[in-house]
Amino acid sequence: MPRPPDPAKRRDLLNQVREYVTRNGLADLSLRPLARALGTSDRMLLYYFGTKERMIAEALALYERRPLLRARTLLDTFGAPTDPAGLRRFMENVWRQFSAPDLRAMLPLYLEIMTASLLHPDRYGPVMHDIVTEWTGLLDSVFRDLGMAEARARTEAALLVDASFGLLIASLADGDWDRADAAFHVLLDRLEPRWHVT
Repeated sequence: MPRPPDPAKRRDLLNQVREYVTRNGLADLSLRPLARALGTSDRMLLYYFGTKERMIAEALALYERRPLLRARTLLDTFGAPTDPAGLRRFMENVWRQFSAPDLRAMLPLYLEIMTASLLHPDRYGPVMHDIVTEWTGLLDSVFRDLGMAEARARTEAALLVDASFGLLIASLADGDWDRADAAFHVLLDRLEPRWHVT
């Protein structure tokens, strides 16, 4: 009977995979060079993960400092916003997380994987869909806690998430984080008055 995979070794490999793809991206990722860099073999990687795509998806899913988990930590630490001003402060804190060097270094890889998940859902699964759904669901619940009706809360959450993602992607494309940062604050200026429940 074959020996089951070692969970500690698997976790260590996932951490190394994440670091490797953060440095090198996905475009030319091949199992043999990756395995060599990790001091293992391509057969061993397939033994632990089944496919290259599954391995990459898992490596990112286990990243404790990924953006959504940081947002949830902020909610747990400071509590859910109780008014529009509190929601604005929460979103400003979330946005600041994206300027942290470790997360900024991960953003191109996230964008690459999100794009790959749209083009090849059979390989990478619905990564883009899952990320957008998780963010929208989180903010949807915050808007509902502010007293918004379900349909309006869902729309406000979608608008905030989609606009924020657009600004993040634009900053990756042109390298102008300061412009994206200024635009994000103008976005909040325009949206915050709509968050008052009347």
